[in-house]
Amino acid sequence: MKPDPRLPGAELLGPGLLDLAAGQLTAGALLVLVAASRLRALGFEVPPDPDPEAGAVELRLYRELAAKHGDAAYSRYNSQLRRLQSFLKTAAVTGAPR
Repeated sequence: MKPDPRLPGAELLGPGLLDLAAGQLTAGALLVLVAASRLRALGFEVPPDPDPEAGAVELRLYRELAAKHGDAAYSRYNSQLRRLQSFLKTAAVTGAPR
């Protein structure tokens, strides 16, 4: 199920869900895994982590962003987590995706 594109953060979670379903551990897929249980509670089908032995998802996300963005990783990481929280709060209030 795709997130409603009108919700804040959907531009990150939509591609992340698709990547995760394809078994690709991109930054978007890792962001989805950060909130997997909350997304499932909202009705999203979130595939399991294809590499659960790799460690904490949050750290893996930060490392992925650092490899891609270098010194800007810290601000990108925090920005993506804020967008994720906005999405989760808005989806819970609006009842999305139900």
